[in-house]
Amino acid sequence: MTVSVFFYGLFMDSDALRSKGAHPVNVRPAVLPGYTIRIGNRATLVREAGSSAHGLLMDLPRTEIDALYSGPGLEAYRPEPVVAEGPNGERTSALCFNLVTPPSPDEANREYAEQLRELARRLGLPLDYVERIR
Repeated sequence: MTVSVFFYGLFMDSDALRSKGAHPVNVRPAVLPGYTIRIGNRATLVREAGSSAHGLLMDLPRTEIDALYSGPGLEAYRPEPVVAEGPNGERTSALCFNLVTPPSPDEANREYAEQLRELARRLGLPLDYVERIR
């Protein structure tokens, strides 16, 4: 059984997921209204009225999702149910993995943010959104 997952960080790179043994299918752009991205050591989404987080929806087997989030540094991410919107307004129930405790304002990882901005550009995410990735 596959599950839809909303990815907003470096896991948006389906080739990188495949290199980790995952088999994403039905990869499509999506937006998560009511959230904004925050970068600390890694990315997370936090609720923010009036904002939207851009990313990709992918369908993966639950065992592969669990394996991805058991990697080093990812143990603090927890799944939460969300409803993402596709380009044609279709709504999809999905899981989104976020940190329980968001990064503090002084926490930063410039290298991660640069990699994520480059990936977001390559995937064609909106430029105003790409510029917010800091």
